[in-house]
Amino acid sequence: MSDCIFCKIASGDIPAKKAFEDDDMVVFHDINPVAPVHLLAIPKKHIASLADAEPADALVMGKLLQTGARLAVEQGCTDGFRTLINTGRVGRQEVYHLHIHFVGGPDVLPPMLKR
Repeated sequence: MSDCIFCKIASGDIPAKKAFEDDDMVVFHDINPVAPVHLLAIPKKHIASLADAEPADALVMGKLLQTGARLAVEQGCTDGFRTLINTGRVGRQEVYHLHIHFVGGPDVLPPMLKR
């Protein structure tokens, strides 16, 4: 999509601090990190949200999760990290291009959700 910021990052039209890239995906450092490690993994194919992913997208979804997890550990999240996909308005998705957050650092994460 011509107006999608993540499509522009995936195509190289907008620079990003990339941690990984291949033909299917890009992993880059979040421009406004909420923790010492905050990576975003995106498919190069425009998929608006997790709710829009199709069975044909299963392989790239697996690659996003596996590669992001490996990179989070390599970046120092050896005791764990949080993996988050915001989906749709209620899920507080801000950029409508599927992206997976990998967030962590030494004991910096608050509880997942307030009850």
